Amino acid sequence: MSKSLRSPRQRWLLKRLIAARKNIGFTQSQVAEMLSRPQSFVAKYEGGERGLDVIEFLDVTEALKIDPCELLAQMRRSRDL
Repeated sequence: MSKSLRSPRQRWLLKRLIAARKNIGFTQSQVAEMLSRPQSFVAKYEGGERGLDVIEFLDVTEALKIDPCELLAQMRRSRDL
C-alpha cells in the first residue's frame, strides 16, 4: 500500500473535498478562517502537499458541511480505486 499523498485514494478524497468547498461557494481563505488556520493550510492539503490527520479531516468536513462517514463510505464503494 502506497504512502504517497498522490495515491489514487488521496486524489479521490482531495477531489471531493475541493468540489465540496466549491459547491458551497467557499474560498480557501474562508475555510481556513473557519479552521483557525492560514490559507496555506487549505492550499497545501488541497494540492496534495500535506495530508490531513483524522482530527483535521473531521474539522474540514464539518467546515464543508459534509458527512465524513458518508464520504469514506463512498470511497470504499468507488470502483475507480
